[in-house]
Amino acid sequence: MPEVELSAGTIEYEDTGGNGPVLVLLHGVAMDGSLWRNVVADLRSDFRCVVPTLPLGGHRRPMKADADLSLLGVARLVAEFLERLDLRDVALAMNDWGGAQALVADGRAQRIGRLIITSCEAFDNFPPGLPGSTLVRSAKMPGGLNTAFTLLRLRPMRRLPMTWGWMSKRPVEPEVIAGWFQGVWSSAGIRRDLRKYVLGVPPKSELLQWAEKLREFDRPALVAWAEEDKVMPPEHGRRLAELLPKSRHVEIADSYALIPEDQPAELAKHMREFLLDTARGNA
Repeated sequence: MPEVELSAGTIEYEDTGGNGPVLVLLHGVAMDGSLWRNVVADLRSDFRCVVPTLPLGGHRRPMKADADLSLLGVARLVAEFLERLDLRDVALAMNDWGGAQALVADGRAQRIGRLIITSCEAFDNFPPGLPGSTLVRSAKMPGGLNTAFTLLRLRPMRRLPMTWGWMSKRPVEPEVIAGWFQGVWSSAGIRRDLRKYVLGVPPKSELLQWAEKLREFDRPALVAWAEEDKVMPPEHGRRLAELLPKSRHVEIADSYALIPEDQPAELAKHMREFLLDTARGNA
């Protein structure tokens, strides 16, 4: 897997290559780029898909000890990643991680030509829902993240509402989720990085101010939300679509938050339609 050295440390990424429009796909906490594997398989014939593994707990190399891995710090790493790879006019897609409002509010969206926001943290829902609040409590306790993720070695524990049961409607393949958790299971440095992110969320008032800045994103945006999402309220998807001046909004049936897991073909269809339409200049 290719890698790039950023200010915080080494980031691994997948790059399908090709001459098509660039699509950068971002994942959420305690996952890696394989979240998008089925969507990438569908879209790679038409688009150059670049999928970094962000330092959110699913990464395999700890970041530097002094790295800023707060919400804003990770958003800045995304912008740095685009700059280091000299990716321009990208379509930036995200699921679970809600960094769009941080990127735009911090003035880091110059290389983004289109946004694709699928069920994710938004407004002041950081970290999101019941699983997010459970993660925060664990991060605040000495050794809490180690204990919490050790319990997730037991497959039945992964389907509880407070862990991963409300993230995907169907269980994630065991070998995939084991890959996501391997770093947290085995490395104190990875757990340190994850803790920095979980506890590095600004006050709700600041988060809401960031969200308002999305009104200034004057490029096309697709907001695709899971109809049955129990962690990221569907109302947030509708509100985001109202904030973004050039947006279209769809809701996807039979899915929880991790739409790339539950409904990859349906999500890929909407993404392809949006990307091809907007490439032709249609809103």
